[in-house]
Amino acid sequence: MASTDVDSELKGRHRKMWASGDYPAMVETFLTPLGPRLVEACGIGPGMDVLDVAAGTGNAAIPAALAGARVTASDLTPELLEAGRARAEALGADLDWVEADAERLPFADGSFDVVISAIGVMFAPHHERSASELVRVCRPGGTIGLLSWTPEGQIGNLLKTIGPFAPPPPPGAQPPPLWGSEAHLRELFGDRVTFGSLAHGLLEVDAFEQPEEFAGHFRGYYGPTIAAEANARRNGREDEFAATFSRFVQEWNRGAEGGPARFELEYLLAVGTRT
Repeated sequence: MASTDVDSELKGRHRKMWASGDYPAMVETFLTPLGPRLVEACGIGPGMDVLDVAAGTGNAAIPAALAGARVTASDLTPELLEAGRARAEALGADLDWVEADAERLPFADGSFDVVISAIGVMFAPHHERSASELVRVCRPGGTIGLLSWTPEGQIGNLLKTIGPFAPPPPPGAQPPPLWGSEAHLRELFGDRVTFGSLAHGLLEVDAFEQPEEFAGHFRGYYGPTIAAEANARRNGREDEFAATFSRFVQEWNRGAEGGPARFELEYLLAVGTRT
């Protein structure tokens, strides 16, 4: 199979994965605070041209638009863009929505003052390609801001836990949580971006009474979990998957025994200047 056919098939699988379940509901349930944190860290304001890469439903793009910037939200998955448009309209935010692959952005060199991504571009399989695209479309002296789950944090460990149940990754694909590693970012961007801020943060999640509710939410709504469980089912490992996931949420629950569940999701917030 030609490399272009392989790439097209891979992108199709990614679109299908992120369109499965209900990722917009996850955003509304507990992910909403992340977008504004990235927008604030990047100092986004009136008059700026901003691109949000792998924007999903606009968790960062919409706050950027509400801050007065001219914003373009791009994503590979049309269903997420559709949900984002509806959310933006409800909040009175005006921005452009463009279907685009993070590894082949359809924008001219140096088109944007600020290029951001909140737990989005990290899931593009070929890190060097997408990093190079972020740099290319950002003007020299512009800002690149990234918020990514860390390898050591709960979501990084979740992806590691479900990995053995998932379909094998395509050749050359790298684990998404590497974007939450300072060393990996420095290796990816080299001297093309000077990072002035690399800060770890926690997203506290207390939306679930019991750990198993958290597990059910991810198994029903989160594309990577849905894909891994479907593959486990095809291989007769569905019960093993369920037991593994149950142990995982019990281990990572930080709530008091008998009380509401509480989880702490670690991320890396990186803000740099395009040289």
